[in-house]
Formats: sequence, structure tokens, C-alpha cells
Amino acid sequence: MKKEEVPQDEGNLSKSKMKELMYATDEKGNYTTALSSGWEPKTIALSNSIAEINERITLAKSQVKNGIASPIVYFMELHKMDLVILASYTEMWKWRVKRHFKPKVFSKLKESVLQKYADTFNLSVSELRNFSVD
Repeated sequence: MKKEEVPQDEGNLSKSKMKELMYATDEKGNYTTALSSGWEPKTIALSNSIAEINERITLAKSQVKNGIASPIVYFMELHKMDLVILASYTEMWKWRVKRHFKPKVFSKLKESVLQKYADTFNLSVSELRNFSVD
């Protein structure tokens, strides 16, 4: 895209007076940089993604509240992780982490296992174990 065609739509960046650096071509066809205050399609895509993430967090919260899932599910969603990422951070097998999603299994976890989750979520073991949805 040409430098003068870099989008300047209203978006998340324009509200904060920030600009995004983009690559464009100048009059001679050479690549250069230009600042953009936003691009409507990108703003829509980001808004949709954030809305979906918030829905997943809300769902996880209600599952914990209703005794369907352990707090691990809620904190995983809150920290924008999935099973693969969480398993990697805790250095446990995916099947084992998934098993810990069950409230009955979670309630019997050893302190050392809870510590891995607590460290991953930047919490104390007590905060993780005693998490309650208000």
C-alpha cells in the first residue's frame, strides 16, 4: 500500500492517541514506515476476539460456581491459555491437566501440584485452593 493510503480509521488506538507503525511504499516504490491511527477491519476483529475471550471467562466462572469445573479452568481462561499452553507451563501431560479440571480431582491435589498451577497463574496456593465465585 502507498504511504498516503495507510488507514487512519477511528479505532482502539485513536482513543489513546497512540499510532501503529505500518510499512508502506513511498513515491519511488521504496518501502518506508507510516503511522496509522487504526483500520476498521482490524478494530472489528480485535473487538470480536476480546468479546469471545470475555464470554469464555464468564462461562468458566459459572462452571466453577456450579461445581462443574475446578478453578484451574477459570484461571486458564483468564490468562488467555488453552490446555496445551497450560500443560507446557506446568510441565505436565495434557491428559493430567485436563483431569485436574474436575472439582473432585482438584480437591485432592497435592500441594506440589497446586504450587505449579499457582506459580503459572501468579497466585498463592491458598488463593487457588480457596477461590470462590461471588
